Amino acid sequence: MRSERDIEAYLGRMNRSFQSVEGRPGTYFVGDGGDGKMPPIVLRIDPPLVVLRVNIGEAPESLELYKKLLSLNADSHVHTSFGLEKNRIVLCAALELENLDFNELEAAIAEMDLTLVEQVPNLSELSKKDL
Repeated sequence: MRSERDIEAYLGRMNRSFQSVEGRPGTYFVGDGGDGKMPPIVLRIDPPLVVLRVNIGEAPESLELYKKLLSLNADSHVHTSFGLEKNRIVLCAALELENLDFNELEAAIAEMDLTLVEQVPNLSELSKKDL
């Protein structure tokens, strides 16, 4: 089974900065690998899963926005999906820890990066329409 050390090694291979979250063993803030302008990915090792999450922002009451999120989940996302947590939009992925390999973690993180760059600005504009 993979361990916290394996995940740290994978992040190192990806040249991703990461830091432990104080008081939360197995939880890390993972930097965006670029200029630091994107929100961090929160990675939590919670056997049997590795859970990745990014807080996107407030979730306004917008049917058009929710349709777009569901459409993106169906059409564009393989490893990740949008969801709602209370009144926040989050981007999530859950991977099996036991057989997790470098390529699988890298693909999930890359999809999150791409979504943050390509989709989040459009979603932000959609949410402003209904305010």
